[in-house]
Amino acid sequence: MDYTHYKDLHVRMIEPGIMEIVMGSEDGKLSTAGHRMHAELADIWRDIDRDPDVRVAIIRGAGRGFSAGGDLSLVQDIADDAAVRQRVWREARDIVYNVINCSKLVVSAMHGPAVGAGLVVGLLADISIAAKNARIIDGHTRLGVAAGDHAAIVWPLLCGMAKAKYYLLTCEQVSGEEAERIGLVSLCCEEAELQAKALEVARKLAAGAQSALRWTKYSLNNWLRMAGPTFDASLALEFLGFSGPEVQEGIASHREKRKPNFPDGTRDTNRGT
Repeated sequence: MDYTHYKDLHVRMIEPGIMEIVMGSEDGKLSTAGHRMHAELADIWRDIDRDPDVRVAIIRGAGRGFSAGGDLSLVQDIADDAAVRQRVWREARDIVYNVINCSKLVVSAMHGPAVGAGLVVGLLADISIAAKNARIIDGHTRLGVAAGDHAAIVWPLLCGMAKAKYYLLTCEQVSGEEAERIGLVSLCCEEAELQAKALEVARKLAAGAQSALRWTKYSLNNWLRMAGPTFDASLALEFLGFSGPEVQEGIASHREKRKPNFPDGTRDTNRGT
């Protein structure tokens, strides 16, 4: 397989059967998902699925964190342009379903901030590993849109409905240690050990019976497929929110680094009155 067309995702085989995908660059800046990276995060899992040389893929972030969420210019374009909104909606759908349907095993290694499209893959990975200093945040409602992406499809299954509602409605961050305690991630370790731990797990998976592992993954992921209609609804409502007034205030508050002052919420959006 030729991966040279990927520009924002850095792809390499680190040893036979094990591929590494790195978001961002090692320049110290946090990785943000702009137009190109968002599209690449949707496409990469189809290529990995078809690649006969890959047994396991490790995904990690470069620099100071795993992922910093969507680039504000992308978010503004989604809010302002219906064509962009429709394209990114398809990509957001494909990121989730392509990870779920990828037959190869996926290991995520999360440190520092883990937000946005990167977090989608981080939590949908077959084995998710978080450094103790990881800061997992689903900030959709703080932005002024429904918690779409991966939230509704996987958070309740991982940590239960009560915890899922608390963190998705309040946008409070979850540390790596707390994420492991509540079952949101598979493992937690010190940041200095993170890459070694991810490689250790990947080696175990790569050395296993591949058909047995892949069929087990396929069967277990039927729990996620059953939640597909819930995910589809959440994603549609998220992108409906991008056409409304709340997201404009959310974007402005992020740019100005202040708390948002959302419009009066007395209108019952469920009843349409």
